[in-house]
Amino acid sequence: MSSLPASSEVRHTSIRRPRIGFLGTGWIGRSRMQSLAASGVADVVAAADPSAQARAAVAETLPDTEIASDLDSLLASDLDGIVIATPSALHAEQAISALAQGVAVYCQKPLARNRLETRRVLEAARRADRLLAVDLCYRNADAAQALRRTVQSGELGGIYAADLVFHNAYGPDKPWFTQRSLSGGGCLIDLGTHLIDLALWLTRSAGAEIVSARLLRRGRPVDIAADAVEDFALAELRTDAGTTVRLACSWFLPAGQDCVFECTLYGTEGAVAMRNLDGSFYDFAAERYDGTRRHRLSRAGEDWGARGIAAWAQRLGPANRFDAAGATELDALSGILDEIYEAGR
Repeated sequence: MSSLPASSEVRHTSIRRPRIGFLGTGWIGRSRMQSLAASGVADVVAAADPSAQARAAVAETLPDTEIASDLDSLLASDLDGIVIATPSALHAEQAISALAQGVAVYCQKPLARNRLETRRVLEAARRADRLLAVDLCYRNADAAQALRRTVQSGELGGIYAADLVFHNAYGPDKPWFTQRSLSGGGCLIDLGTHLIDLALWLTRSAGAEIVSARLLRRGRPVDIAADAVEDFALAELRTDAGTTVRLACSWFLPAGQDCVFECTLYGTEGAVAMRNLDGSFYDFAAERYDGTRRHRLSRAGEDWGARGIAAWAQRLGPANRFDAAGATELDALSGILDEIYEAGR
């Protein structure tokens, strides 16, 4: 890692909040923008979106924010960092362009459509020596943090199995999500990305091998030649830490509620689980299981979805440097996704 900057630069960053621009201000982009502005850790100074409606919404919510016409004009706004919340096919090139100009990047998942694109972005971040992060937000939920603390304490013994499920009863509402060339895949890359990330993060695994995979669209094998994507995915993995992981995710499943989200880890001395409450995408509880007994570890907390972007923005001072450990995690995650897609054909 680079050494700390000169003391004059430290003084400068201590009195000047990071200047952040937003590229893409649809629902998720605008949500992260409002949360970051409310946190007070950074100044949202500029935003760009091709949609006039989205631009108008930004102007109404944050009237002091400059409305830029495109990425180039956004990058001309003297930014410390940029948040990318555009269609997946655009992420890699947009991130590389920003990093090449010395601007740190916080990108919605997936960082790219495949491992090849991901590695190009990671190399751009390394060359620029700038901070790159991806919004893998479920790590920040209070319930997920409770699971990680319990696992790390060692009280569960060896974690030998994990079951993770994410079913979205609605699915995406934008056409590009269902075109493989634009999205990189379907429910697996959209929802399964979070499940794989949690599985690796919670078990402290650096990677995993694919045991089996099954990808379906409307109950049938996916026609990749037709640029189609899966709406149901199953996979079994074995992590390098020795944990057998089963994943299931879907769009449009008749789940009986808006969302089903479950993450259960089984250890030789007990188990822990994180589950959503009443079909919510945001409210979770964590529990500890011992035989037939259970007790609550955590319940729904505050706006955990904004914690990742706030943590990234807080590092855009002297710590705005390439994060090698984070890059290794993103590379492993993209590689596992590629391998599941290959195995599920």
